[in-house]
Amino acid sequence: MNARLLYVMDPMCSWCWGFAPVLDALAGRAAEQGVALHLVAGGLRPGTVQALDGTTREHILRHWQAVTARTGQPFRFEAALPEGFVYDTEPASRALVAARSLAPERVWPLVRAIQQAFYVEGRDVTRAATLAALAEQAGLPRQAFAVAFDSAEQRLATAADFRWAGDLGIAGFPTLLAERKGQLALLTNGYQPLERLAPLLDRWLERRAHD
Repeated sequence: MNARLLYVMDPMCSWCWGFAPVLDALAGRAAEQGVALHLVAGGLRPGTVQALDGTTREHILRHWQAVTARTGQPFRFEAALPEGFVYDTEPASRALVAARSLAPERVWPLVRAIQQAFYVEGRDVTRAATLAALAEQAGLPRQAFAVAFDSAEQRLATAADFRWAGDLGIAGFPTLLAERKGQLALLTNGYQPLERLAPLLDRWLERRAHD
């Protein structure tokens, strides 16, 4: 592929939820120039097995407050992160990767559905049944998704995404890269508003058009 946007994120990353409208707009601009969006699972808290304690829960909720204050994205704070919740982001990340193997054009709609379910509706998106229902909502065949999601192949592919991001030194999300002829350009590591990123993307698209 000659050029594409690479979005390295985690579906259960609050700043990625805050960034979602910005990414929507940027991806739309890129698509007008024939540049596709490719999502990579970065791995925020994969493999976590310990339930949140009160201190960690409050710390996370303070992050959510900061995200909504800066971005305007909605959050449901009442009864959020209930007692006993295990904040393991591997299943939601694997849902992204499984969807990518089935229908790349449905990956971003699925991620948006996962974010909406988790942050606004308070649903447990670490559960396979919840993710399968959201995949169906996003236009993926439920049974095919469930089989892919539970497969060893997609577990390995998800781990490979995590390694790829780690090998690049990407430790924070959202991270948006523009790739052209195998060369990567960093558009942002961390949340930035559309008015700051749109000119960067437009310049990159312009240079690409003159290659």
